[in-house]
Amino acid sequence: MEIGFIGLGNMGRGMAANLVKAGHHVTVYNRSPGKAKALAEQGATPAGTVAEACRGEVVITMLADDGAVDDVVFGEDGVLASLAPGGVHISSSTISVALSQRLTAAHADAGQQYVAAPVFGRPEAAAAAKLFVVAAGAPAVLERLAPLFDAIGQRTFAVSDKPDAANLVKLSGNFLIASVIESLGEAIALVGKAGVDPLHYVDILTSTLFSGPAYQTYGGLIARREFEPAGFAATLGLKDVRMVLAAAEELAVPLPVASLLRDRFLALLADGRGHQDWSAIATLAGRDAGSDHSA
Repeated sequence: MEIGFIGLGNMGRGMAANLVKAGHHVTVYNRSPGKAKALAEQGATPAGTVAEACRGEVVITMLADDGAVDDVVFGEDGVLASLAPGGVHISSSTISVALSQRLTAAHADAGQQYVAAPVFGRPEAAAAAKLFVVAAGAPAVLERLAPLFDAIGQRTFAVSDKPDAANLVKLSGNFLIASVIESLGEAIALVGKAGVDPLHYVDILTSTLFSGPAYQTYGGLIARREFEPAGFAATLGLKDVRMVLAAAEELAVPLPVASLLRDRFLALLADGRGHQDWSAIATLAGRDAGSDHSA
């Protein structure tokens, strides 16, 4: 399949590389052209503009936030202006429900197809083609795109014919991950102040009550204090919590824990640590307990 891939950050690089490995012809674009060099060596075709990446049947965007997606899609010679009628835009970015709804309407008006396919998994999972894809859009289009999802992930969950439903599921999942991080931070602060070794404590938790990937991954990062380089920066964590709160307000659903998490991320950013992995919010509980004053 002829695919354009826009956004070669921590996640996009691995996803694009796996599409190349699966035998697709992939044209890659990134605002910083140097990131396309390694992919070109693997067989991808570098594009000099967004428009050049939109000449195939499908274009995938994997970008940091709403602003980046808005610029790439709605900008002059962007995806909306460049993708052929009948072409498909797959947005794998974690974006707001409101923007996803706007993209759905705009692509429909242009005679194009729009699919939301955000993913669960960190950069190492993207590189290993072990992501979980949450897809929503017209069923016939999702069926046609299945080989692409199979190339980047280990399982695809089709949730709705309305693309924004996939974005809401993704945001709710990130809200739960952040809740796990905060809870782990509080629990580790509690037992740590009593002298229990954090690594041993996390091993107990993940070997008994909480064996899920979120506890294993983030428990390990927190216990080892591995917050740099960030797999997912705290600034992005704040962005996602704000978006889940906006979606909840639109649906009149109170999320008191999400409000707490927003303040936790703000505290971390105020401390100059927005570049660290979002799991670094776990250290705030120790600081509040008077047992951890380090950054």
